This record gives sequence, C-alpha cells and structure tokens, in this order.
Amino acid sequence: MAKIAELIINFIKSHSYFIRTALLLLILVVLISGMLFLYYIYPHIGIGVKQPISFSHRVHAGDKDINCRFCHHLVDKSMKPGIPSLTKCFYCHDLVITSHPQILKLKEYKKTNTPVPWIRVYDVPDYVYFSHKRHIAKEIDCTECHGNIKTMDRITYKKFEMGFCVNCHRERNASLDCVTCHK
Repeated sequence: MAKIAELIINFIKSHSYFIRTALLLLILVVLISGMLFLYYIYPHIGIGVKQPISFSHRVHAGDKDINCRFCHHLVDKSMKPGIPSLTKCFYCHDLVITSHPQILKLKEYKKTNTPVPWIRVYDVPDYVYFSHKRHIAKEIDCTECHGNIKTMDRITYKKFEMGFCVNCHRERNASLDCVTCHK
C-alpha cells in the first residue's frame, strides 16, 4: 500500500505542470458550463405566472407562429385584449394533440362549460386610459411592451409604470398631455 502511495506522489511531482493545467482546464469548463446554464436555461425554468393550464406562448406564438390577434381577438376592438375562449383553443385542439395532459384539462373545462380561471398577467390601473387599438394603428409591435413573448413558456409579469409609457411617447413624439392617458 505504501508503495502505491509513493508511486502516486512521484507521478504527481514529475507531472505537476500537466496536472495543474488539466485541473485549471476542468475548473474553467465547469465555470463556463455553469455560466451558460445560468444565462440560457435557468431564467426560463418556472419563471412567470403559473396558470391553471400550462400554456406556452413560446410554442404557440414562437414555434407555430400564431399571430397574437388570433387568440387575443378583442385587442383592437376593446379596452381589454381579452383572454381566449375555449372555442379558440379547440379551433385547433379538437384535431391536434388531443390527448396531451393540458388539453385533457381544457376538455374538462369545456365539458362543464366552465371558463378557465386564467390569472391576469398584465393590467393597468383603472385611472389609466389605455387603448391597444391606438397602438396597433401606429404599428407598434406587441413585443415593445410585452417583451419577446415568442420565447416565453410562461409570461413574465411586467409592471407598467408611467415612466415606461412616457419614455416611449417621447421617443415617438406622441402626446405627453396628461389627459391622453389619465381620465
């Protein structure tokens, strides 16, 4: 046993440069892997509001390239863009991936004629007048305010504060008159 320990010690002494270099490279690889994980993967795990049905905007708006207005059809007609009805969901899901666990949950809501209790992610205070219609008419993309929805499995909450809106209005030379937004 002592002979083996002596051989190992001699090997380490005679190859110390190689061992230090290999150890340094190993540490570097572990650090870079950790940084890549934290940058690309970790931010997307469980981020955002947990909904009663796990709905991925990344899959629907991103991978499938479904336009926001297909589901949020009231966005240019109403003060509230609206949450899609079950009818909208089953426009596709009566035929496509019908046995997915989340679709089966949707079917239960449909069977009992109960609306899905979606949790509102975006909202503006009652004293703020906000019209999606005006912004759509000016060809402002949804991502300008809502972020890159096409990459989100769960939509992340974003608090809209006055400064956010004012900065955008300044950049676009839009009205900064208080009564434009405050009624």
